[in-house]
Amino acid sequence: MRYIALLRGINVGGNNKIAMSDLKQCFQDAGFSRVETYINSGNVLFECDLKDETIIQKRCESLIQDHFGFSISIALVEAESLRNMLARAPEWWGKDPSSKHNAIFVIQPYSAQEIVEEVGQIKPDYEKVQAVDSMIFWSAPIETFSKTRWAKIVGTKTYAKITIRNANTAWKLLQLTYPLE
Repeated sequence: MRYIALLRGINVGGNNKIAMSDLKQCFQDAGFSRVETYINSGNVLFECDLKDETIIQKRCESLIQDHFGFSISIALVEAESLRNMLARAPEWWGKDPSSKHNAIFVIQPYSAQEIVEEVGQIKPDYEKVQAVDSMIFWSAPIETFSKTRWAKIVGTKTYAKITIRNANTAWKLLQLTYPLE
């Protein structure tokens, strides 16, 4: 099966540095096949025969710890799940160029609904949010971004349970996963 490992908190502010070429080699050496990385934020596409996503997630996290010497969390997304979630994206997500559009991936064992509840009531004048399976679609105008409820979760316990990619990255990961479609 094809998976995407979304590493949380690497290559941010000079911390947890990993070269993508080293990351790719690490996954290949661990026996994963068709390994690709995309941009410096820690997106690894790969195939493996295991089907238990919890085991795969823990294996990937252990690889990072053993090979690079630090502990990070990983949101693991099966390729078909990503396709299904993006197919159900709300019509407002990713459209307005004057807004930020993020795909918030929830790290197991947490659920998108738990995260939405932890963050609390959104400020509808400033942001839109919709949970779909293990992803949360979030959009906010750039000029009022700092006023949103979701922009204020940095540094909270909730923030440690997610990893964020912008809409362009989410769509590109899908394209890389299914290149001929």
